[in-house]
Amino acid sequence: MRIQDRVVLITGASEGIGAACAAAFAKRGAKLSLVARNKAKLEQLGHAGAVLTQGDLLEPAARKAAIDNTIARFGRLDVLVNNAGVGMYAPSHAAPLDDARRMFELNFFAPLELSQLAAAQMKRQPPVEGTRGLIVNVGSIAGKVTLPWFTLYSATKFALGSLTDGLRMELSAHKIRAMLVCPGYVNTQFQSHVLAGKPPGAIAGGKRFAVSVEECAEAIVRGVERDSKTVLTPRIGWLFVALERMFPALVQSQLAKMNAKMEPVNRAA
Repeated sequence: MRIQDRVVLITGASEGIGAACAAAFAKRGAKLSLVARNKAKLEQLGHAGAVLTQGDLLEPAARKAAIDNTIARFGRLDVLVNNAGVGMYAPSHAAPLDDARRMFELNFFAPLELSQLAAAQMKRQPPVEGTRGLIVNVGSIAGKVTLPWFTLYSATKFALGSLTDGLRMELSAHKIRAMLVCPGYVNTQFQSHVLAGKPPGAIAGGKRFAVSVEECAEAIVRGVERDSKTVLTPRIGWLFVALERMFPALVQSQLAKMNAKMEPVNRAA
């Protein structure tokens, strides 16, 4: 897909991967619609002409407003990037159910409803260069391999991956595409925003090996340009996925050992 002049809606756009995606798409001439809870941070990004929607995507009204504001300004929507999400370091057998439901609401049900709203609009609009639109769901490598310190987060991302595959098949006849993004370790403030708990020490200490948000965003944009079905960044993550599929018992035993070193769950302040 050629990005120049395409209308791109990005959720969770005030920082991290979302903000980096906004910069990467803008660099290629996209028209931006940005969504986040903090409008001041959106304004600080400095994207002149962008549609800025302040709202909490846990609320259905915010999801509808994001789509409606985009269409009101630009008359169409070419790319939806479902980036907003949250994590939780807590064992599934003891996790607070309210937190689990909140995480599923943001990580799965918000992208689902936004995809429904976007698809309805995309079906109505004429195709450009053979496509009516693209839905991009930002999952995680944890949606390819279950991480035991992140079991419920993994579950939300596995669900999002399955949704993306289904959307691709359901919407192909309408010339609407779907792409799944599975970042590995990205240098963001993700760990400070989790709903509960802390990562294993080995994981927290591994942040020095993380890719930058700019590298992640470039991988996403290149995937859009190449009409990719799945983007895993960094690409070496495919080796981890392959190892787990070929030697599941070995990989899972090693992950279990890492998980055994987790600190007791401490709810985030």
